[in-house]
Amino acid sequence: MAARRRRRRLKKRTRRQLQGWGAVAALAAAVWVAGNWSTVWPILVAVIATAVVGGAGWALLRAHRRAVDQDRAWRAQEEARTRELSMAEVDALSWQEFETYIAELCRRDGCTKVVVSGKSGDLGADVVGYLADGRKLVVQCKKYAPHRSVPSQDMQKFVGTARLEHGADVALFVTTCRSFTRDALGLALRQDIVALHRDLLGAWVKGAHLETLIPLNGSGAGTRRRPSV
Repeated sequence: MAARRRRRRLKKRTRRQLQGWGAVAALAAAVWVAGNWSTVWPILVAVIATAVVGGAGWALLRAHRRAVDQDRAWRAQEEARTRELSMAEVDALSWQEFETYIAELCRRDGCTKVVVSGKSGDLGADVVGYLADGRKLVVQCKKYAPHRSVPSQDMQKFVGTARLEHGADVALFVTTCRSFTRDALGLALRQDIVALHRDLLGAWVKGAHLETLIPLNGSGAGTRRRPSV
C-alpha cells in the first residue's frame, strides 16, 4: 500500500511539473510572438489561409465524390428500370415467339443463316446460325418466370448436345429469369457456355451487340474461364 501511495504521489508531482513547464513554454512562446509580431503575423496569416483553403478544397472534393456516387447509383437504377420496361414486352411473348425474337436479335447483330427450330426434340438447338466471323452459333432459349433460376439439369442437357450434336463454336444459353443456380453457372463456366440471364438479355434487347455479350458469364462480370485440359 505504501509503495502504491508513493507511486501515486510521484505521478501527481510529475504531472504538476509537466503542467508547469508547459505553462512556462506557452508564456515564453507568447512573449516571443509579441516581440516578433511584425515577422510572425504574415506567416500566421498564411498558415490560417492555407488551412482554410485546404479545408474548403477537401469539403468540395468530398461533395463532388458524393455527387458522382449518387449520379452513378441513379444511372444504374435508371438502366435497370428501362431494362425491365423493355423486358416487359419479352415477358408477354410465348416460348415460340421468344425463340423467334432471339433469332431476330441474332440477325440484327450480323448473324447469317439463322434458323429457328420451333419444335420439341431439337436437342437444345432452339436457334442456329453463324456469327459474322463464320463461327457456328447454337442457342438454347428458356422462357422462364423472372423469379426462377435455371437449374443444373437444363445446363447439363445443353452442354451434352451443343458441341457434340450441333458442332457449336459458340454455345449460348439465354433465359428470361434472373439467375442460374450455382451448379448451372459453374458448369457453364467449365464448359465454356455463354450464360445470359435476364439482366444481360435486357442489355441485348436494348441494343448491346452480341459480340460484346459473348465474353461475359452469367454474373456479367466478364470472368469466363476456359475449361482446363
